[in-house]
Amino acid sequence: MKKITVLLCSLIITITAFSQSTGIISGVVTDSKGLPLPGASVIIEELKTGSYTGFDGKYNVLNVTNGTHELIVTYLGYETIKEKVTINNDSKVINFKLKVSTNRLNEVVLKGSMAQGQAKALNQQKANTHITNVVASDQVGKFPDANIGEALKRIPGISMQNDQGEARNIVIRGIAPQLNSVMLNGDRIPSAEGDNRNVQMDLIPADMIQVIEVNKAITSDMEADAIGGAVNLITRTAPSNFRASLTASYGQNPVRETPLYNISGLISGRTSDDKLGAVVSISQYSNEYGSDNIEFEWDGDFDKPILSDQQIRKYNVKRNRQSISANLDYKFSAKNAIYFKSIYNVRKDWENRYRFRYKGIEEVADGLYEAEVRRQTKGGTEKNARLEEQKVKKVSFKGEHILFNSVELEWKANYSEASEERPNERYISYRNKDVALTQNLTSLEFPEVVPVGSDFNDPTEFDLKEISEENKLTKEVSKGYKMDLDIPLIKTGDNQNKLKIGYKYKDKEKSRDNNYIEYEPTTGLDFLSNIPYSDQTVSGYLAGDKYELGNFADANFLGGLDLNNSILFESEAILEEFVPQNYLAREEVQAAYAMFTQKLGSKFNAIAGVRFEKTNLDYTGYRIDIETAESLDDVEVVSASKNYSNWLPNLQLKYSINTSNIVRLAYSNSIARPNYYDLVPYQNLNSDDLEFEEGNPNLKATESMNLDLMYEKYFSNVGIFSAGVFYKDLDNWIYTYREDDYVDAAFPTETFEYSQPRNGKTASILGFEVSLQRKLNFLPGFLRNLNLYLNYTYTNSETDGIEGREDVALAGAVENMFNGSLAYETDKFLMRASVNFADDYIDEYGDEAFEDRYYDSQLFLDVNASYEVLTGLRLFTEFKNLTNQELRYYQGTQAQTMQAEWYDFNWNVGLKYNF
Repeated sequence: MKKITVLLCSLIITITAFSQSTGIISGVVTDSKGLPLPGASVIIEELKTGSYTGFDGKYNVLNVTNGTHELIVTYLGYETIKEKVTINNDSKVINFKLKVSTNRLNEVVLKGSMAQGQAKALNQQKANTHITNVVASDQVGKFPDANIGEALKRIPGISMQNDQGEARNIVIRGIAPQLNSVMLNGDRIPSAEGDNRNVQMDLIPADMIQVIEVNKAITSDMEADAIGGAVNLITRTAPSNFRASLTASYGQNPVRETPLYNISGLISGRTSDDKLGAVVSISQYSNEYGSDNIEFEWDGDFDKPILSDQQIRKYNVKRNRQSISANLDYKFSAKNAIYFKSIYNVRKDWENRYRFRYKGIEEVADGLYEAEVRRQTKGGTEKNARLEEQKVKKVSFKGEHILFNSVELEWKANYSEASEERPNERYISYRNKDVALTQNLTSLEFPEVVPVGSDFNDPTEFDLKEISEENKLTKEVSKGYKMDLDIPLIKTGDNQNKLKIGYKYKDKEKSRDNNYIEYEPTTGLDFLSNIPYSDQTVSGYLAGDKYELGNFADANFLGGLDLNNSILFESEAILEEFVPQNYLAREEVQAAYAMFTQKLGSKFNAIAGVRFEKTNLDYTGYRIDIETAESLDDVEVVSASKNYSNWLPNLQLKYSINTSNIVRLAYSNSIARPNYYDLVPYQNLNSDDLEFEEGNPNLKATESMNLDLMYEKYFSNVGIFSAGVFYKDLDNWIYTYREDDYVDAAFPTETFEYSQPRNGKTASILGFEVSLQRKLNFLPGFLRNLNLYLNYTYTNSETDGIEGREDVALAGAVENMFNGSLAYETDKFLMRASVNFADDYIDEYGDEAFEDRYYDSQLFLDVNASYEVLTGLRLFTEFKNLTNQELRYYQGTQAQTMQAEWYDFNWNVGLKYNF
């Protein structure tokens, strides 16, 4: 300890002495409009020192010796600037405004906002020391109604899982969402989902975000919970001058012939003394849409599959998404600045669902079956629809300080919260028992149950099964702080190096608190014919007209029922529907890290680091026998605690062959913590049906050793070709274990059908990715304005440790992914067609191959265009999902549909004005 103290004291004395003859040069690099240019190189050649601008365009060149020096600013696609600066033990603020460069034909290299956005993204990507992909807001290409997930689909190695027709969960390099992380301004976003840690990308509008950064090889100062990669969403910062914009659009959803619209605005600027900057962004999105859905459950085997359940569903949804972001920064001096960032997102879905179901299909004779037919209406008390309200909010304070003209100190504190609430979610279901039927399995993709000898749509034949109401609330709160210290050791020359040390603390609490009550009417609702009902059959049903819905209870009638009136209804809490789901969890993570950055000559850079994370867990769940429990007094509280530690070494190498060609090599270690609900020590058993499901508080975090090799070639006309390979070696990956002969200590003579999340042994992922972005300016005439964007990712995975299974791919691993777009852009006009493809993959393991669930392949085609009508005023339009790509799961074999849901295409048109 004494040696360390002496070393630190010596280091501080040396830095202090050196700082007395040095100064600082800082400032901002912007384009002609005053917008920041990230990734700009700012160097002093004679001192062989310099810096790159950050996402806000700011730079700091530290340890500048006294005297007159020449600053050189370079940026791909822009003209180089040189300026003389004199330092005399002081700090100088030098701002640069760059002009777009021209080629030898005197043509502007960057035409249009998409090209300028691409330049910002590629310059930042080129400047980074680790393997990343960057998308700037100008480059998104999707207009304001898109969520941030739609923008992410363009990045090499990225695919999105869709829900309700919008991109929701992110797949990085073919790796499932639960193995990836999503951050906001460097901090992981809490999840509104009750079971997992996934962040809903459809909750965040694209126009709230300035830069998207996908880190495919993390460094030691990043959170380690990111095996596939870490997405960092960076909100807007104030530009160097006043800026304001207003956008409005209107569109239609042909599936229900309903409208969608979006309004968004931005205002930002700085005070005259340049000390205070502010930016406020707002967004309001509304979309009335629907979907047509069919679902099936299969028994039997590959040779003779049999339907055991069929559902035909119709969804009507109104979605409102609101967001506001307010960010401030204040510069006390060139050495000291503070930042405040905040964002609030809320998404409300009002949903009515009509479900026609053949339940419990059983064969009673050769080719003849019986089932219970049910007609269920889903709604609620707000707008007579089920309300799902998801919220995410985050605030953070950050300080940046320069000590002794050379040491950089950064601190940060943040608070974030996510929640999902479903109040007064109601269901009313009517049934017709023992309906005779046959099965038409000519097509396993579109199978059909056919009723025999009865009017399956006669409301007088359907008696009341149940009326229920449930309230659901999931909430996660995260608090944290961190401090980083960047200490230069060799400050100038070809062998510069520095040491970065830091500490981060995070405290998270998550809970789920649901209830479920069934109501028995005292009189009057015995048959569907006794209440208001309507025929919900859709002409042109997207799954096929043979799937007819028929009559259902009216949603307005359901929402208007006075269920709390004890004269009209008797009520009973149904424990099995909510007790096993409820839990309380707390996680505390402490991290310490050190990174050593070494420059070896003008072409080679290395970063070596190590991160230590300690995780403490406290979880509370419940044990219940749903067959015998009559009240909460029959429920047992079960608690569990655990802690574990991870040492995570890291090495990143970057070799610049020349100014246009870069090779990167990375060795990293990362983890993925188990889903929240998987860790809950709940036990849900049915002593009558002999079924047992429980959580596993002893689950280990999945660990991964990662190797990455990437080659990048940057084109002078602002483009890139990149190719790379990656390998991941996983330990303790997680799957759902199942067995039919489980014995519980409380029932020693019985055997249960049992399931529990468990750790597998090992898994490996090997893949490669290739990407090309470039302007086709070698073509003649107007074809010179074409821009091509292509990327392809291949992933191969293998697993070991699934009990009773061999040679199974890793769940969530996508083998083939492809993104491509062809754009035509001039100063005023832009048109782009984009295609996105993701292969099918195993989503959940069953007891055997026949029971495995797969997420089917998807192919999307989108077209958008815009034209600058007047200076600052742009007209745009967009057509999405022109392939009418459905969301589809299949069981065992691709021909055998489990679920298919169609949304049809949609379009919008609008105006954007930049003041």
